[in-house]
Amino acid sequence: MRVRPVGERAFLLETATLDDVLALHAGLEVSRPDGVIDLVPAARTVLVRVDPRAIPLSAARTWAERTAAAAEHHAAGNGSTVEVEVAYDGDDLADTAALLGLTADELVRRHTDAAWTVAFTGFAPGFGYLVSDDWPYDVPRLATPRTRVPAGAVGLAAGFAGAYPRETPGGWRLIGRTAAPLFDPDAASPALLAPGMRVQFRAVPDIPLAASRTASPPGSVTRGLVVTEPGLLATLQDAGRSGAASMGVAGSGALDRAALRTAHRLLGNPEDATGIEITMGGFRAVARRDLWFAVTGAWGPVRLDGREVDPYEAHEWPSGAELHVDWFAHGARAYLAVRGGLEGPTVLGSRSTDVMAGLGPEPLRAGTEVGVADAASAPIPPSLFAPWGAPHDDELEIELAPGPREDWFTPEALTTLYESVWTVSNHADRVGARLDGPELVRVRTGELPSEGMVAGALQVPPSGRPTILLADGPVTGGYPVIAVVTDASLDLVAQARPGTRIRFRHARRTG
Repeated sequence: MRVRPVGERAFLLETATLDDVLALHAGLEVSRPDGVIDLVPAARTVLVRVDPRAIPLSAARTWAERTAAAAEHHAAGNGSTVEVEVAYDGDDLADTAALLGLTADELVRRHTDAAWTVAFTGFAPGFGYLVSDDWPYDVPRLATPRTRVPAGAVGLAAGFAGAYPRETPGGWRLIGRTAAPLFDPDAASPALLAPGMRVQFRAVPDIPLAASRTASPPGSVTRGLVVTEPGLLATLQDAGRSGAASMGVAGSGALDRAALRTAHRLLGNPEDATGIEITMGGFRAVARRDLWFAVTGAWGPVRLDGREVDPYEAHEWPSGAELHVDWFAHGARAYLAVRGGLEGPTVLGSRSTDVMAGLGPEPLRAGTEVGVADAASAPIPPSLFAPWGAPHDDELEIELAPGPREDWFTPEALTTLYESVWTVSNHADRVGARLDGPELVRVRTGELPSEGMVAGALQVPPSGRPTILLADGPVTGGYPVIAVVTDASLDLVAQARPGTRIRFRHARRTG
């Protein structure tokens, strides 16, 4: 086994086979110490992510290495078997069977006769990658992925089987559909298929079409504010979801965490209260009752009933008054907090909107009512307690910690990474920020087996131009990660708008 660093707060345990992964993951789960936030199994690795306030990274690594040494003594499965009913009428069934030299009936029989195990999850919450010793086929993905795969579709790709929990694009070959509740965020165990679980498929003549699930609205809304214009994108965000990565659920939460925390402190709210993340500005809302508010983060005019007010200060917001957070001159994301915090549907312990997975509250739209909670825990501070200034978004200096796949790249690529000026492209959102610049050349070609990802990872696709994964990014991925943005620099990346120039430097070593 090999240990590979993944930034400052995580590492990969790399094994030789998927069977080794299953045994290692089982051993880690049963002996998991406090402070280990996530264990994410994948094709050849287990990602271990820690909270360094609770356990030093070195101590977690020692625990993981000791556990790995005894991993052969742990059973790979979790003792439970799930039966999944499938109507085998997928659009690709006949073509896939012919590709494998089988009839459609033979393919169905082999699929249902096989004893499957959930190797890992990823791609979408509750999407399990299933493997079987009884399944010898390597099924190529579609040359052109579908833009829409319906929820419940059952497919094949490479040596895996899987089922789509929600409607999404995808390139797997579809052989059937199921109505099984693959992911229910309100359930005690949200994911039907968890790593290590055994699965048996059973053919049935027909089933109802599965429907994508959306988070249910709260039972009642305490009067607060109504959105009249959301701008480019406005979402509810808090400190995010923690500990759900093994189900394929990203952390989400505010991209500029420091800005949201500051807004809450200005109002006497707990730092993990919910606020509104406003992307690029253009946001308007009207108070339904007397409120207090603060705006932090990106820089642009803030007006209350047409009168300009300062950011980074607490202000009264009278009932009926309109707040206008205009388009930003600097930075990409501002945070609107209201004293008491905002209400919204809670999914897996968080009110954050995950734009990629479709979890949490819907993005705010014109007419959306947002309630105000009663989470204020301290008086509003009498004066500013910290200096502030306009974000400098023309050029950023970002610290990088080591990534797990540096050895996939030439030494010259590492030099290029740190000596070049990179530009944030127009493809930048809560999932990730694609960078324009020179090509980072690999020494290894081919596809990397899927492995765990973290926010801040610099994934490098075949084009050689990296993408910085952000809070709503995928939990697993198949592009090599050359480096990882440090936790301290992630908030800076949140404020990088298209055209922002970025220079990377090595993170300072501590301890």
